[in-house]
Amino acid sequence: MRILFMGTPDFAVPSLKTLIDNGYEVIGAVTQTDRPKGRGHKLQAPPVKEFAIANNIPVYQPLKLSKEPETIQEFAAIKPDLIVTCAFGQILPQSVLDIPKYGTINVHASLLPKYRGAAPIQWAIINGEEKTGITTMFTELGLDTGDILMQEEVEIPIDMTAGQLHDILSELGAKTLIKTIKALENGTLTRTKQDESKATYAQKIDKQTGLIDWSQPTIAVHNRIRGTNPWPGAYSIMCGKRIKICCSKIADIPDYLYEKINNPEIVPGTILKVLSCDMWVKTGDGALLIHEIQAESCKKMTPQQYACGHDLKEGMIFCREG
Repeated sequence: MRILFMGTPDFAVPSLKTLIDNGYEVIGAVTQTDRPKGRGHKLQAPPVKEFAIANNIPVYQPLKLSKEPETIQEFAAIKPDLIVTCAFGQILPQSVLDIPKYGTINVHASLLPKYRGAAPIQWAIINGEEKTGITTMFTELGLDTGDILMQEEVEIPIDMTAGQLHDILSELGAKTLIKTIKALENGTLTRTKQDESKATYAQKIDKQTGLIDWSQPTIAVHNRIRGTNPWPGAYSIMCGKRIKICCSKIADIPDYLYEKINNPEIVPGTILKVLSCDMWVKTGDGALLIHEIQAESCKKMTPQQYACGHDLKEGMIFCREG
């Protein structure tokens, strides 16, 4: 089977790799354009492009497919039997969907119809979901609205970060993709319409998504921290400085903190206690144990390590603005 693959980030690489490993003829890899990255703003190729080049697969990098009919004509000319998409980053026009005789299969990192859109992994954790998974679907016009083909579930432990879940779902996506294609080949693949009444959307995240509201319940703050780890990172403002909150833990609150927690004059975001490796910060309904922070231009460290060279002590307050 001749397959045209469309994907961009690290998440998509295992799916491309498994197509090659299973003997499919990958006739091209379509990915986003190179983007500037880092302090030097040097152009960096997407991970899918790097992997494709290393495996002698032709690479296409359209700026916007819907406005490049000549590129679409190139795709038609190489005659793919199937298009596979995985975190490509563009909605495909009908002129592309009409090309392959077996259609287009998408690998999506949620249990559709929940969390359609750009950031399903992060929002599943931020919203406190206990499970998520992979869905393969036939692509149609629209945002992740096509018929469901296969789904695989995974549990989300209370301390799992978005980065950890990303890696698990990336590998699971590749395995589910191969199962889906093999079922397509042997005629056993079934299609299930999505229930539109259960559809939710996972909008694109940005740096502002990581801003912590300490007046929220403890679990909501914890989910925000792990759901934005590693990017964009959860943060608060203290003394005019942006402090990233890298790692938190849900833990039993010691008795000696309850007086401060119940004191209405002590506002959420207040540091209640700095310990040898952690610190307690007041939330809307209790307190959260913070294990790791990172100030601007500094490495990650425990609160105690940071306090050794910086002003960080009990009574100081994390704010939403400077």
